[in-house]
Amino acid sequence: MKKVLVMCTGNSCRSIIGEALINAKLVGVGAMSCGVSPSGRVNPNAKKVLEDNGIWKDCYHSKNLDEVISEHFDLIVTVCDHAHETCPMFPKPVKKIHVGFEDPDGKDYEAFVETYKEVEKVLLPKIKEVLDV
Repeated sequence: MKKVLVMCTGNSCRSIIGEALINAKLVGVGAMSCGVSPSGRVNPNAKKVLEDNGIWKDCYHSKNLDEVISEHFDLIVTVCDHAHETCPMFPKPVKKIHVGFEDPDGKDYEAFVETYKEVEKVLLPKIKEVLDV
């Protein structure tokens, strides 16, 4: 099983959506997510879009990098520019890619639906390509 870490700033929307989509749609790949400055909560609209698509799990929550830094990852994905610019060094060498998405936080539910679709359409094929799965 290949392991992916999805990082953004607040770990409340984009990275949670990415984590859930990877876990639900990519065979042989498991994902976790974290934030460089986590909000401490999952945005209710992010949770709703995942529930509406049948891929929400209660284990999804906003995490700090400290909670996952000791894990082994095959790939680090940053999904916002701030996380990309501030992505820390990891204890072991690991591939990193950046695939940025607009932050839906503070917008209506439709923005979260669009983010979900964009992450599924753009990020998942890129991860498959990079990890060769």
